[in-house]
Formats: sequence, structure tokens, C-alpha cells
Amino acid sequence: MDIHKLVKKAQKGNEKAFLELFQQHEEAIYRIAYTYLKNKEDALDVVQETAYRSFKSIAGLREANYFKTWLIRIAINQSISILKQRKKVIPLPPEYTEQQADSSSEEDIPLSVTLQELLDELDTHEKSVILLKYYQGYTFQVISDMLEIPLGSTKSILYRGLNKLRKSLKRGEIS
Repeated sequence: MDIHKLVKKAQKGNEKAFLELFQQHEEAIYRIAYTYLKNKEDALDVVQETAYRSFKSIAGLREANYFKTWLIRIAINQSISILKQRKKVIPLPPEYTEQQADSSSEEDIPLSVTLQELLDELDTHEKSVILLKYYQGYTFQVISDMLEIPLGSTKSILYRGLNKLRKSLKRGEIS
């Protein structure tokens, strides 16, 4: 069925139409959330919360063509919210972390750098822009609209993030 018709039905409260729309994008929402949170359970929570919030506020969606973009924006905001909640966790006492560092330095463990670890070094905006550009394939204009930042800033954030990734790769002597 046409996306416009499904959105119109969902906006009128048709749960079946909304479910059909949401299920088309559920996997992409999960991938975005998992990339941010690196935890299956939290990513699934984001998918569920995105479904709830989008169903409650679909009446406010003005353009049916932007349904997926709108969903991903809700998922990103929810993922960032969970990350902020995690920061409120009390860190371990220094003596515990020192003890762990001493024991790990005795072992000869090869270090490997993954793309996920490199992305974790970026700030939230840089990570969002890179994920939306290269993982989801959105244009700069769509990313700019989705994140509500100017087009020029979107490009600057992307290139700054890519430069950070390049420097991290060079530090790790991976090319």
C-alpha cells in the first residue's frame, strides 16, 4: 500500500496501518540504536520506545515522505537520552581500576581497533552525522533537517569527525 495512504490511516488512529509502516523501518531503527548503545537490550528498548512515541505523535507528522527520517530522529534522540542516563552512573573507586590496570599490563594481549571503538571516540553530533551519511545513506540536506542543524554545520561536523577517525587510525598504526 502507498506510504501516503498508510500515514493518513495511522494519523486517524488505525493501529494496523501504523504497525505496517513501523515494521518496514524497525530493523534500521535497531541498527542505529545498537550503534549508539552497543547493547542488544537497550537497542530493543529504543525500538520499543520509538514505536510508542511515534504512534502517540504521528498526527503531528506533516509530510508522509519523511516518515522514516522522523522515526530515525526519534530513535537517535532516545539513544542519546539513554547515553546521558548512563553517565549518571557512579564510577568505580580508583584503587579498583589501578588494580585492574596492573594485572592487565602483565599479560601480553594484542590490541585491536574496531570501527565501533573509533566511532565511540567521536562526540554525539559527529557520530550521528557519520552514521546517517554512511550507514543510512542520507544526503547532507536530509541530515541537516533531521538533526535541525544548518547545512554548512552538517558538512563541517562530518569532515571534523572523519578527520578524528583518520587521526585515530594513524595513532593505532592501522591503514
